[in-house]
Amino acid sequence: MAAGASAVQGDFGSHRSSGFAVCPRCRSVSALSFTPSVAVVIPCFNEGRSIAALVDAVHPVLPDVFVIDDGSSDDTALAAKSAGARLIRHAANLGKGAALKDGLQQAWVEEFKFAISMDGDGQHDPADLPAFLAAAAADDADLVIGNRMLEVRAMPWLRRQVNRWMSRRISRRAGAELPDTQCGYRLIRLAAWHELELTTSRFEVESEMVLAFLAAGRRVRFVPVRTIYKTEQSKIHPIRDTVRWFRWWRRVK
Repeated sequence: MAAGASAVQGDFGSHRSSGFAVCPRCRSVSALSFTPSVAVVIPCFNEGRSIAALVDAVHPVLPDVFVIDDGSSDDTALAAKSAGARLIRHAANLGKGAALKDGLQQAWVEEFKFAISMDGDGQHDPADLPAFLAAAAADDADLVIGNRMLEVRAMPWLRRQVNRWMSRRISRRAGAELPDTQCGYRLIRLAAWHELELTTSRFEVESEMVLAFLAAGRRVRFVPVRTIYKTEQSKIHPIRDTVRWFRWWRRVK
């Protein structure tokens, strides 16, 4: 298995507004020649309270935002569309992996070269978007993953331990140092993604994608990101999704 993980540092100043960081250098990064070829893909399940603010914060940097409403029972779809997102809807909840796949596929069909995946609950700060763009431009990376582990004190204790545990095991499997394999904030080169056969439909998708890119000899990089932890309960079911992850892990070991 090929390994290609290394850290790419970024220094982006910011000020805070409406719960998100607004980067004063967004305009210069947005001027990068490949920026119009980047779409944002946001899988959502019952994120009506946060999705509009997230779309509003992303739009000044990257105007093409795809929101995949994965069978929500609240007003996620209406809020996303009202904020100017391009909406894909699932009649029933199919899982984060399935929603992400549909969003990436739509971006691929529309000939975007890159997609940046974000969670719809507001955990991922749009001020970090320029760091992903700069890493891709400078390093010609195929997969750029957000690294939250430089700010672990802000992360809930249990989540921190689980993330570290999973990342250690995936690192050993890959033969590379992978500081944060579970972060869903990532930039994906769509041509590289399209060549892979990803089979998971739930939260295992983050782990599967990392190993698949490395196994294909693709370049995987990390950038430090800020994560905004709120009081909302995680969509990850502590038992059901853990069992799914272990079933996937047994297949790839």
